[in-house]
Amino acid sequence: MSLLDRLKDAQDKAPAKKSEGVSDVKSPKERLKEKVHERVVEQLGSESLPAAEDDEQQRQRIRGSVEEHVITVGSEEDIHLSRNEHEQLIQELLNEILGLGPLEPLLAQPEVTEIMANGPDQIYIERDGKLQETEVSFNDTDHMMNIIQKIVAPLGRRVDESQPYCDARLADGSRVNVIIPPLALNGPTLTIRKFSEDPFDVNDLINFGTMTKEMAEFLRGCVECKLNVIVSGGTGSGKTTTLNVLSSFIPDGDRIVTIEDSAELQLQQEHVVSLETRPPNIEGEGEVTMRELVKNSLRMRPDRIIVGECRGAEALDMLQAMNTGHDGSLTTIHSNNPRECVSRLETLVLMAGMELPQKAIREQITSAVDLIVQQSRLRDGSRKIVSVTEVQGLEGDTVQLQEIFTFQQEGMVDGKVVGELKPTGVRPSFFSRFKQEGIEVPSDMFVEK
Repeated sequence: MSLLDRLKDAQDKAPAKKSEGVSDVKSPKERLKEKVHERVVEQLGSESLPAAEDDEQQRQRIRGSVEEHVITVGSEEDIHLSRNEHEQLIQELLNEILGLGPLEPLLAQPEVTEIMANGPDQIYIERDGKLQETEVSFNDTDHMMNIIQKIVAPLGRRVDESQPYCDARLADGSRVNVIIPPLALNGPTLTIRKFSEDPFDVNDLINFGTMTKEMAEFLRGCVECKLNVIVSGGTGSGKTTTLNVLSSFIPDGDRIVTIEDSAELQLQQEHVVSLETRPPNIEGEGEVTMRELVKNSLRMRPDRIIVGECRGAEALDMLQAMNTGHDGSLTTIHSNNPRECVSRLETLVLMAGMELPQKAIREQITSAVDLIVQQSRLRDGSRKIVSVTEVQGLEGDTVQLQEIFTFQQEGMVDGKVVGELKPTGVRPSFFSRFKQEGIEVPSDMFVEK
């Protein structure tokens, strides 16, 4: 979709109703900004942009148009701005036309990892693991809805009274969730989970303290030797980032199929096929679910299947794929510890509607899943791998789990969690597979220190 199409689509879909409690009296700067914006959009509608023009050329061209109209309209309306106000107004207009308005300065800050807009007047950010309220705001509800439509329209999704919530993504892969009235009582609510421009690699996670160098070496061996791994953790614990790093260990020669609700994974391998679910259209038809995509992926000759997150009936198909020759598959699940991860997996399988006995489900799980990597967000906001657990098998009706590494917290110093990821002294039963595959993983890393 072209820039002009996005602008028009967003304007057409934005609610026409005025926000309650918002004064109609506008400052001279606001009036100038509104008129310039209208004229620039009108100009883009009457002129076609050259097809060969790249993004930077287009941006410079639009900037020139904005500067010209600011001077012209300012003269017509007898509105005088200082040099700083002039530059600020031009930047705000560029953010409105080319970006996400008042959110652009927040998106440009690399240390900001999450943006949460609770209505037009209250915007929070997460920085260094801590929530902070900002002074940034939208003009009104209509302005906020206009920006929301600019996000979802290019993806073929919609947000309106018949579909008042939506998952989407930004151009850089950042995850977006939108929910609007009547479901959101405080007004439109927008949550953006920012992704780094350069995907985090294993060295970044080691530097952040998410994992140790020995842990990274062990997990690399597990992925290379095609163990089936589940990354488990709560909301915001960093599961997707860790899944990204684990997937980077997959050899280049493997054909990888990724399946997600909203495409977030940033794999660097050459042979990657990315699939994304599709919501129903306005008539309630055309929906494509995760389960259907998992089934379809089995006919695509994958070496590895990566499911961004198992949250429904697709868990059964994922387990069956792991059990039928698609070793080395990866996924994430919401749970607070490895034992809960197994229980949640059982529940998700039951959502498929098949009346399987509990023991049969547990046999599927123990034969499919080799390793559970548990990740948590600690009290200081840091995200760490707190447990690496092997799924050993079924004893009676109980799934046998054996912790290989565990995070031992020693205390808090200056508001920071102090602790270390340590081996439990147990060597995993699949250790012999490393040698068979020619993967060097030192056995002394499992020795309790």
